Amino acid sequence: MDGAAPQAADRGLLDPFGRIVTYLRVSVTDRCDFRCEYCMSEDMTFLPKSEVLSLEELDRVCSAFVRKGVRKLRLSGGEPLVRKDILKLVNQLGRHLQSGALDELTLTTNGSQLHRFAAPLYAAGVRRVNVSMDSMRPDRFREITRRGELAQVQRGLAAARDAGLGVKINAVALKGVNDDEYDDMIRWCGECGYDLTLIETMPMGEVDHDRADRYLPLSLVRSRLERSWTLEDIDYSSGGPARYVRIAETGRKVGFITPLSHNFCESCNRVRLTCTGTLYMCLGQNDAADLRFPLRVEAGDELLEAAIDEAIGRKPKGHDFVIDRRNSGPAVARHMSVTGG
Repeated sequence: MDGAAPQAADRGLLDPFGRIVTYLRVSVTDRCDFRCEYCMSEDMTFLPKSEVLSLEELDRVCSAFVRKGVRKLRLSGGEPLVRKDILKLVNQLGRHLQSGALDELTLTTNGSQLHRFAAPLYAAGVRRVNVSMDSMRPDRFREITRRGELAQVQRGLAAARDAGLGVKINAVALKGVNDDEYDDMIRWCGECGYDLTLIETMPMGEVDHDRADRYLPLSLVRSRLERSWTLEDIDYSSGGPARYVRIAETGRKVGFITPLSHNFCESCNRVRLTCTGTLYMCLGQNDAADLRFPLRVEAGDELLEAAIDEAIGRKPKGHDFVIDRRNSGPAVARHMSVTGG
């Protein structure tokens, strides 16, 4: 264990299985300007404003985690860039980068608003973004997102590159939907200087189709890719659950996130905060802690930090994701857009 680990453990971020929590993912809104078919229903009911944490409350809770040893923050949604005045929060959190208390502040976005925000995000201290893009074909992209325009996302990607942001493309692997595009995606990412991560579909929330029909194990995808590309296993981690290879022909990385075909929980260092202040210690479990109450009941952070300590003390060993054709319901009832990507 390195020198930083005992310090983090002393500050209360050691879970019951000896894993040190250093990574917080924060959903700043449940709202999104897309309706991706694997993520949410087309007719979504969003949360009332009173239930959503204010920007000031989000800053308070993120800062409490930073004081307790979190070194990486990722903002997500929904779509984080549709949250009103989101740059105020990003700029506030940027002070932890300047002080050295935080190593990285990143963002997961659908890219629709990135052309407006890329330069200000960089100025605030963000150095890389993950952009969800499940197809390179405009018609198919619109079908998957139900309303997204690929050209607008491509414009945002260009703005991100011009601003100096590193870009990773996230694509959910969907059998019979986009499984004929991965070679093209690898080639295109190589040309543009982007990394790529492929993700197995996750059984979260009611959607308008049977996920079992779309589930594609990434072990199969990898074996198909090896027919066209030289995949070199590398010892690289972005802090998340992806396992990476380098494509020898392009020099870029491809990650595989496999919550179903391979449980990656043994090294989990992450917790997730929803926009309502609910802390989920595991993406695939329903056990949670209410951080909104201590945020709103007192001006100080003593109760908040105590609630964080208590929650980390019951972080589970792993998730229970499974796609079962006999039971078409989701493993977890809440939509991915509620928990955050």
